[in-house]
Amino acid sequence: MFSKKKNWIFMLALISLLVLAACGSGDDSSGDDAEAENGDYDLNDSYTVVSDNSFVPFEFMEDGELVGFDIELITAIAEEAGFEIDGEIQTTNFDGIIPGLQTGQFEIAVAGISITEERKGTVDFSDPYYESGITIAVPEDNEDINSLEDLEGKTIATRLGSTSAQFLEANLEDKQIDPYEQLDQVYMSVENGNADAAVYDLPNVEYYIATTGDGLKAVGETYQAEDYGIAIAKGNEDLVAAINDALATLHENGTYDEIYDKWFGSSE
Repeated sequence: MFSKKKNWIFMLALISLLVLAACGSGDDSSGDDAEAENGDYDLNDSYTVVSDNSFVPFEFMEDGELVGFDIELITAIAEEAGFEIDGEIQTTNFDGIIPGLQTGQFEIAVAGISITEERKGTVDFSDPYYESGITIAVPEDNEDINSLEDLEGKTIATRLGSTSAQFLEANLEDKQIDPYEQLDQVYMSVENGNADAAVYDLPNVEYYIATTGDGLKAVGETYQAEDYGIAIAKGNEDLVAAINDALATLHENGTYDEIYDKWFGSSE
């Protein structure tokens, strides 16, 4: 009788342990499901993000605050992917962004960065998030410059370290290229007569002319179609994948269109 009682107590204890183990297993499974919903990526809690501060309307300073299409987009991507932006978004000159990613000073960069084979050799890129191209800006009263060929023998302002500067070097033989660190310097050099034309990314040229440009106009066709991508320091494959998943979700749920419409007008 005593032996049967001991066995019964042992069986009850064993059943209790199995029930507790099952509950614990259920909690672990729930955690795994949460990870799966986020793509099961191995991400840091936060990442350093860098941008430019003069590429309107993508990123620029307004009332002491960094604003723009890129700034809102990367903020939405970080929230969707489940990581924080480490402190505030940092800023540097455009030509310092890629080197900063290479040296580990920054981990993510969003600054209207064109995806090129050369850059892909030193940093990783997200899927494209904006289709752009290069165009020419001249004074409104200029009737002599209407195409790339018309820039032969002219002084051309563009941005230091940009694909526009590379494009001019590769496609013009007789030229004087004046590269500037800041975009307002590029346009001002045309406005004050120091340069015959400015060559830069189409959305920025059009935005500047519409909001700030003092007697400038865009001429000619759009050259060298380019896709902008978010640049990520090499060795962060999970981060690249998480950003791509988040970007796809923002397209699907309409968030991307809302941000786009705010800065460029209707995307329809």
